[in-house]
Amino acid sequence: MECHPVAHAATQFIAALAALAVFSVPSRAIAADAPLTLAEAQRRAVERSASLTAQDSAIRAAREMAVAAGQLPDPVLTVGVDNLPVDGSDAFSFGRDFMTMRKIGVAQELTREAKRNLRTQRFEREADKDLADKDVLIASIERDTAQAWLDRYYTEAMAALVAEQQAQTQLEIEAAESAYRGGRGSHADIYAARSALGALDDRASELERRVRNAKTMLARWAGVGPDAPLASEPAMETIALDPATLDTRLEHHPEIASLARQVDMAEADAHVAQANRSPDWSVEVSYSQRGAAYSNLISVSVSVPLPWDRANRQDREVAAKLALADQVRAQREDMLRAHTAEVRILIAEWENGRERHERYEKQLVPLAKDRTAAVLAAYRGGKASLADVLAARRNEIDVRMQALQLTADTARLWAQLNFLLPSGHGASHPVASAGSGASDNRGLQ
Repeated sequence: MECHPVAHAATQFIAALAALAVFSVPSRAIAADAPLTLAEAQRRAVERSASLTAQDSAIRAAREMAVAAGQLPDPVLTVGVDNLPVDGSDAFSFGRDFMTMRKIGVAQELTREAKRNLRTQRFEREADKDLADKDVLIASIERDTAQAWLDRYYTEAMAALVAEQQAQTQLEIEAAESAYRGGRGSHADIYAARSALGALDDRASELERRVRNAKTMLARWAGVGPDAPLASEPAMETIALDPATLDTRLEHHPEIASLARQVDMAEADAHVAQANRSPDWSVEVSYSQRGAAYSNLISVSVSVPLPWDRANRQDREVAAKLALADQVRAQREDMLRAHTAEVRILIAEWENGRERHERYEKQLVPLAKDRTAAVLAAYRGGKASLADVLAARRNEIDVRMQALQLTADTARLWAQLNFLLPSGHGASHPVASAGSGASDNRGLQ
């Protein structure tokens, strides 16, 4: 049958539209159901963090203050009346008494440039400290997200293991009932199998609760649906820390770096206090208008604060700021020692966990499986009871569950060690530079 030309053209047009629709689907839509990797979960968590947005605002505020601190104080406008009579024939007259003057003047405090630069540097150090605090937040977010991802991964693995054992036990119940009907078994075997299934059901219920909680925590960090599939576990055979260079490496730990920036802030405060020992002068220029019969006047004055008790005021303030700097230095040194000890302990626990995991994988789990297989073969040959099979299966699931729990604990230690420092996901949170806040102030005008 020959196809009509119009119908053929319509068919080709529809096919072309279908192909265009397929190729125009965004890559994000195609990858919407792609398994969630640990790295992608961390990237999402950093990208959607409101805490980092708040920290960016703190950084921007410090940078704006750095610009403001470098400016001269605003001039002061003075408007007034001098020597106005209040009694007699000239009472409240502005022009008849030669001493009466209407005055307008401007006063300016002349803060030295060096002092203004020190104040600017102080807020720049505060911005640096806020940046270090941002690194603390990023490392914490990545670490907590990794913990949540690993918790869900291994809890689901445990739930799958129990589900596998439930299916096996259900088959054993059916086998026990069949044997009882054939006169080869007893009611006790049936009750034992059902009891084992009930224990597994209870264990599955507890794991189901843990899986729900783990999904909720991962969704809280990564913003994905609770049923989003997970990718395979990342490679966790190595860590980025070398025990031989641990002291040097931990000096870059975000919390240590934050305290180092606090030392810089305290030292900047001390420099500002030192500069404040020399007072700022003020200059005032005023114009005074008298009555028409008298000359108008111009006045110029200079005001200089007198630090008459410098030893008990300015010097005490400098000493206080220097003492605060010493305090933060000591806190940094103590925190560095504490972190070094904690990380060395974590490394030792991680290495021990890997050693034990290898033992489970190569010895304990295979032995438990072989024992179950041997008892099952003996049961089929009439040389073992169903109770022996159930005991062997309980032992196997306990050993495999212990191996999974050990793997999960070792993975958590890996996450703690591997994400002590931020991995660079903070690039999704750029901070506006000083001076860019003009557009943010439109709502205040």
